[in-house]
Amino acid sequence: MTKLIAIVKLMRVHQWIKNLFLFIPLFFAGELFNEDKLVVVVMAFLIFSVSASAVYIINDARDIEEDRNHPEKKYRPLASGAISLQFGYGLFFILLLTGVSFAYWLDTIFFSVLLSYLLLNLAYSFGLKKVPILDLLIVSIGFVLRVISGGFVADVLISQWLIVMVFLLSLFIVLAKRRDDLVQAESNGLSLRDSSKNYNMEFINSVLTMLSGIIVVAYIMYCLSEDTIARFTTDKLYLTSIFVVTGILRYLQIALVENNSGYPTRIIFTDRFIQITLAAWALSFFFIIYYA
Repeated sequence: MTKLIAIVKLMRVHQWIKNLFLFIPLFFAGELFNEDKLVVVVMAFLIFSVSASAVYIINDARDIEEDRNHPEKKYRPLASGAISLQFGYGLFFILLLTGVSFAYWLDTIFFSVLLSYLLLNLAYSFGLKKVPILDLLIVSIGFVLRVISGGFVADVLISQWLIVMVFLLSLFIVLAKRRDDLVQAESNGLSLRDSSKNYNMEFINSVLTMLSGIIVVAYIMYCLSEDTIARFTTDKLYLTSIFVVTGILRYLQIALVENNSGYPTRIIFTDRFIQITLAAWALSFFFIIYYA
């Protein structure tokens, strides 16, 4: 059982929440109740999750020495020795082949997008994460590729505003993670990881603030665009922007005031205020496009 738990941690199953981005096109297209399309997206979600786990394993293998000097990451299965490197590489190949094979079986375009995601992230793990700015863009593009994958397998139109918002939001998340590395390094006197050495607190705080404003404007522009109003036959979506503003303000408060940026996925699981805000946004958006 202990070995099984270590394998689950190595695969970072808790990070599969990121792959819920595949459902975004279906949700925003107002076809969440289309059973046929929903089933296909669920399959794509599982395939993408397994493939992403392969990337996490190879990334942990590459960072094993750095992780051993990190106050939290030293407990990761490879860094702690709970899982051997040999076993990790074997699991990597199994997950990679499984994900790629099922992706090809499901949809050839989805297969191409997933392959692009894998190649981009492997390049990131093997050196591109040391290139400033580019490292941020690569991770953000990964989220965009998730959305594109969901749109292709569900055969729904993806708005250009949706792509812009996802890219900006993911860039915001990546910067928050870099900020957490800086906080950890300052509080524990540790050396920075390669991916964070080219940034400082002033730069990240400035960019987070800038992105916050752009994200809000992009979301409002999406809600008020003629295409969106025509597609959903309502001009009331702008009302949901209050929850977007509230969520971003809360996250900035956590990061800049409480100095506890942490991992965004962890904050989603632990911060009740953000949980309520996300739920309120989802419910209000859902009600407007499906019932209003």
